Parts: sequence; structure tokens; C-alpha cells
Amino acid sequence: MGHVEALTKYVTHFVDQLVFSGVEHVVISPGSRSTPLAMTFAEHSGVNHWVHLDERSAAFFALGIAKQEQKPVALVCTSGTAAANYYPAIVEAFYSRVPLVVLTADRPHELREVGAPQAINQIQMYGSYVKWYQDLALPEENNFHYARQQAARAMEEAISGQGPVHLNIPFREPLIPDFQLEEAWRGSVQPIPRAQRGSLAMPDDQVKSLFEQLAQGENGLLVVGPQTDSRLAEAVTHLASRLGVPVFADPLSQLRTGSHDKRNIIENYDALLKSQTIKGQIVPDYIVRFGAMPVSKAYLKWIQEYKEQIDHYVVDDQQEFREPAGIGATFIWSEPVQLCESLSDFMPDGNVETSWLSTWQQMNVLAKNEMLFEPGYSLNEGHAVAYLADTMPDDSNFFVGNSMPIRDVDSFFMASPKNVQLMANRGANGIDGVISTAIGTAATGKHTTLLLGDISFYHDLNGLWMAKNKKIPLTIVVINNDGGGIFSYLPQSKHPDHFEELFGTPLGLDLGPVIGMYGGTHRKVTTWESYKRALVESYESPGLNVVEVVTNRDDHVAFHRERWANVEKAVLEWSGSL
Repeated sequence: MGHVEALTKYVTHFVDQLVFSGVEHVVISPGSRSTPLAMTFAEHSGVNHWVHLDERSAAFFALGIAKQEQKPVALVCTSGTAAANYYPAIVEAFYSRVPLVVLTADRPHELREVGAPQAINQIQMYGSYVKWYQDLALPEENNFHYARQQAARAMEEAISGQGPVHLNIPFREPLIPDFQLEEAWRGSVQPIPRAQRGSLAMPDDQVKSLFEQLAQGENGLLVVGPQTDSRLAEAVTHLASRLGVPVFADPLSQLRTGSHDKRNIIENYDALLKSQTIKGQIVPDYIVRFGAMPVSKAYLKWIQEYKEQIDHYVVDDQQEFREPAGIGATFIWSEPVQLCESLSDFMPDGNVETSWLSTWQQMNVLAKNEMLFEPGYSLNEGHAVAYLADTMPDDSNFFVGNSMPIRDVDSFFMASPKNVQLMANRGANGIDGVISTAIGTAATGKHTTLLLGDISFYHDLNGLWMAKNKKIPLTIVVINNDGGGIFSYLPQSKHPDHFEELFGTPLGLDLGPVIGMYGGTHRKVTTWESYKRALVESYESPGLNVVEVVTNRDDHVAFHRERWANVEKAVLEWSGSL
């Protein structure tokens, strides 16, 4: 067997096994050393291949597809610094539990560490940020069975570990496969079957013990942080109704939108917990948290301040320790939906009404009224979110950038019957790659609205190329306050001598020309009337639409503090200081 035949069968069997094991999308960045992989993926009829020129944006684009589909997506790049550009997205995938199969082509072993061009040390280059890693053997005679085994395991590791895996694959020249070879593909070889999976379920006696522990507390609280399981909304709200307890719903919990019962949903807890007086009077007996830690910093400080008075439980289907508050929680490693249903079985049918729940519900209404009170002045980030929530179409995605946008969504995006999935890159909370990730979520056909700041928009301009090239419809709302608004809330703002240069970082850029370069429609707004009209037009127009909302960074902090103060005043007047 010659080199070309060995190369061809090695790569075709490897790719075919990935597709058989569940890879439906691959994102390829052009390069020479990755030629065998790129051509084979393009030749295989069972996988959709996307070509993205910029590796950093390509990796985030793949991340977006994987978020949307909740299935592993493959990434292919050539050797050298191309692979290094994947790093930020791999870190995000690791912490946000998104499965990626990262395939980096490499020089053969004899060309490593000898000064060969485009050859860097790619061995375990992503360190502990991948769930599994292998440096594969070179294609040789009859080792295509080995190639299938590695592909099958990579998929199982990505799925079971809910994160990225990395296969480094060396190739010798020549690099062009011959797809006309007999049995170049599967031939008589049977693919490796997929693993059979069971759920991580608690035994009945442990569920009963947990129920008895919760029953000892009169004033309970369920908290749902960022998570992606669409089934959890129905299960956790049903459990809450049986318990008669409120549910704190993070904007990324998938609980604020949809058709499920929202009577127990509290979405304004962040504003309520900003008040030292209020938060000291409404301490629960226990908290059961599903998903990651909520976005709200006020919630984090609250549970830290009263950690000795609250019994904490963290439910997770991965055996990890996601508890950044340091509160000594009890970890329950179980499938969340199944646990909610099992706990509900111990309780009588019907909704339980309690004074504890009623208090939270009334405070939530009062807070909502104050947060959404119609502005009588210039554009602000909060009402930009509220009007966006009213306008965005049903059955769509809402992708939110980090820093201030996700916090404004937490404060101003209220419960809605619309079927809108909220997403963000909250694994590492970076502002890079946000455009590309959002475009990835839209690539498979679901319309996506992206909200982000001007600095984050600037960080990933290259990502707009994919929207132009593939004519992917996307509405982007850019909050342009000419800099990093979140720093105005931090201690750095007290040092004006260096604040603007080091933290405020005003861009001073005209966004219109770059949006036009990528074939987008740019609408710059400075009034509420023009903003609302621009949103409607963006959803009626094909392709890329960018709505630029010009706000004043100097007014941002004062606006938010005024709203929080009004919430506190309204609640205390209603309650008589609780």
C-alpha cells in the first residue's frame, strides 16, 4: 500500500466515523497541512462544511453552532499559529460545557523542533482546557481501524464531558487524497457503534431524604442560573408550585421566556437585592440552585452575607464543584429534570400558596414597574433592552454580549410568553468572539438578535464576514457609549487621571463604513422613535442588519442607581419596611 492510499483510507475512515458518531457540522479554515481533512470533510455527503478565513472567529462560529444544536461540532485548521487562534473559543467551550472536536493538522514527527516552517509545538497546546487529547499516529498501511477508534472516542469524550476535545494529526506530503480508490470510504468496514448512555439519577431513598430536608424549611427558594436544557423550565416551575416557593430566574436560565407557568418566577431579584434593608429581611431557609451561578452580583453578595443562615444545595449533572461563592453547599450530582420530577412525586397535587411566595411576587411586580417606568429623557441601555424584548420575533434566539449588556438584560428583560432562547458566552465571560458565536447560532436557520457593546463589536469585526458570505440573517444592536461602560461601576472610576486611557478606552470610530464593507444595513439612532422603527425594519429586511444605539456613558451609572433607589422606595413603602 502506497502513501496516498494509506493517507486516503486513514482520513476517509476517520471522517466517516466522526459523521457516524454524530458530527453534522465542521468549520474549516484554509491551510495546506490540513488538506487531507479539509478535502475529505468537503467530499463527505453526511456533514455540512463551513469555511471561515479567520481561525479565532471560526472557532467561535463553531461554538455558536454547537450551542444552538447542542451537539459536537468539528473544527479543522492547519499547523502553526492557526491552531493557537482557536484558544479563546476552546477556553469558553470548556467553561460553558460546549462540545467541540478540535482537529489541528501538524507536521510529521521528523519536522518537529528542527526549525521547519509553520511548525510549532502543538502537543497538548490547550492544556487542561480540553476534556481529552491525543497526538495521533501518522497514516500508515491498515491503520484506518485505529483512526476510527480515535474518532469514535473523541466524540464520546466530547459528549460525556460536555466540552472540547483535541486531536493533533500529523501528515506527510503529498497531502491530496485519492477518493477514487476502491473502498476509499467505509467499504465493508462497519463503523464503531455509539455508546449507550444512562442518566445520572439519585436513588429513591436519597430523593426522599432530600425532600424531608427541604420540608423542614418554611421559606425555600429555587434558583436557576445559566443553563441550556429546554425541559427544565417546566420541571422546575412545577416543583416550585408544589413547594410554594419563588424561583429566581437568571436571564440565561431559559425560564423567563416560553409557555410554562411563570407565577412563581422572580426576574427582578437583582434590583431587589441591591437594597441592604430589603435583602436583610427576606433571607430564605434553603436555596436549591440549578445551572451555573447567576449573573447577578447582588445575589452572590447576598448568599455570601447570609451563608450561615441558609442551607445551600447545588444540582449538577456533571460531577464538578461549581460554587464560586464559597458557601459550603451540598452538591447533588443528578440529572436536574429527573430530580425535579422525583421530588414533585412526594408532594400532593396543586399549587401551594404561601405568604413567603406572595411577598416575593408582590415585590417583583413593584420592582418591574419601577425598572420599566417610561423614560422621559435620552436613550439608555435599560429601555433599549425592554423595547428590544417587545420587538424581537417569536421562535428566535437572543444572544447577549458580556460586560454591561448581560447585566442590562438581567435587569430589564422581563418574563415573556415568546419562545425566545437566550444565550451568551458566560463560561469565561470574555468580550471576544461574540459576533461569531451569535452568527453560529443563526447559521442553522433560526433568526438571532445580538446585543453587545461597541468595544465587543470592535473585537470581532472579522466575524461579520461569515454573515456576508453565507447570507445569514442577523440583527445586531450595538450599544455605543464610546468605551467600556462597566468600568464606571468599579473602583477604577475613582481615579480620573488614568481612567479614560486605561479603562474607558473610547474608540472614536464610525461604525457605518465597516458594516457596509460586510454588506450590512446600518441604522444609527438617537431617539426612542427612531430606535423602535429601526428594530422593526431590521426584522423585515434580509441579511445583516446593525442598529447602533448612541448613549452617554456618563449617564449610565446615574440612571441605574436611580432605578434601584426607586425600587427600594416602592417596596419599603408597600411593606412598611417588611
